[in-house]
Amino acid sequence: MDTTIPPSQAAVATAEDRTVAILSYVTIIGFIAAIFMHLNHKTELGAFHLRQMLGMILTGVAGGIIGIVPILGWLAWFLIVIGLFALWILGLLSAVRGDQRPVPLLGEHYQRWFAGAFN
Repeated sequence: MDTTIPPSQAAVATAEDRTVAILSYVTIIGFIAAIFMHLNHKTELGAFHLRQMLGMILTGVAGGIIGIVPILGWLAWFLIVIGLFALWILGLLSAVRGDQRPVPLLGEHYQRWFAGAFN
């Protein structure tokens, strides 16, 4: 019985792949720079993390729109910001490791909704 563990995707990710993935999580300017880097050298890892961050950015924008509503909207906005911060940390850690692990709750949806983006 063969008990060898196949190499993870992290082992095959190059430094440039990880740079695009990590940069996509570092401010909006980093996200834009990662898009241009990805256009020059497209990788699966870079596209994956760009889609994750695009989804988080758009979720944050939607949260900001909800935050316009007094009291209840402010509470919803606060919870969205806290949740997105946690997702951002998890996404960044996944990019640092070179993994293609979607963020909890919304990551699979982001990949499906933005499947055509960054290919």
